Amino acid sequence: MNTTLTLTDIRAAHARIVDKIHRTPVLTSATLDALCGSQLFFKCENFQKIGAFKARGAANAVFSLTDAEAARGVATHSSGNHAAALARAARLRGIPAHIVMPSNAPKTKIESVRRNGGIIVFCEPTLVAREAECARIIAETGAQLVHPFDDYAVMAGQGTATLELLEQAPELDLIIVPVGGGGLLCGTAVAAKGARPGIRVIAAEPAGADDAARSFTAGHIIPLERASTVADGLRTSLGERNFPLIQQHVDGVVTVSEESIVAAMRRIWEVLKIIIEPSCAVPYAAIMEQKINVSGKRVGIILTGGNVDLDALPWLAK
Repeated sequence: MNTTLTLTDIRAAHARIVDKIHRTPVLTSATLDALCGSQLFFKCENFQKIGAFKARGAANAVFSLTDAEAARGVATHSSGNHAAALARAARLRGIPAHIVMPSNAPKTKIESVRRNGGIIVFCEPTLVAREAECARIIAETGAQLVHPFDDYAVMAGQGTATLELLEQAPELDLIIVPVGGGGLLCGTAVAAKGARPGIRVIAAEPAGADDAARSFTAGHIIPLERASTVADGLRTSLGERNFPLIQQHVDGVVTVSEESIVAAMRRIWEVLKIIIEPSCAVPYAAIMEQKINVSGKRVGIILTGGNVDLDALPWLAK
């Protein structure tokens, strides 16, 4: 059982899951480059299996289990993308996946879990309710918990996106990543710093869910008591295993407004001609708000997912 995360773990994860994921493309745009005076390289995990980077971490976690551990299935609580990713990984391995979802989870993400054969149990939309229901299911079934982010195998899987990005866009100066629980951020930072010493890794999050920024500044975890953001994938507190890795490897955390998130999402739709979800737009929102100095730099941005309720696009909200 791992007690930390290393570049070796991430490389092993990539070898384990390479036939179970897409090697997603990296897109560029002269228009977006000109607007910010830098070269932007967008790693399109919105094109990943289940439409999000979470396919990587879930697949690594599920296929890291021994046959005995996997026999009774897996369980998790998730508002969406990890839920679908775990359901898919379990289906590939031929084991059940018990998924606790909050009652307000986006419809598109609920349907994705169902399509992948996940057994859904709904609960009240609080972390306490999610954890309690998940614990009950594990006690009843003997399923293995695969946490959405507070799990080294999940983090290692998420870090594989950065291994690919660094091959596809060499000589990056900086990578910007959205942060919710910290699984992607940890995997990204460990992969980036291990493979390319001197690179900087910056996290971006909504001002309405700014626990990572406050925790980073304070030097200890400050739980997110209330999230108010359109970025539904980032409404979580940092994990206990994630925070020390963030302290060790991440160079800073910035926050952005709701207006900037929506504007960034819309601009990427319009200019890159691709669908991204609100959480995914947060790093580019940080560039739009000039929270990060990117002038003259080669900047990697992980576009985390594209699972959007098309009947509830944020720029259509009255």
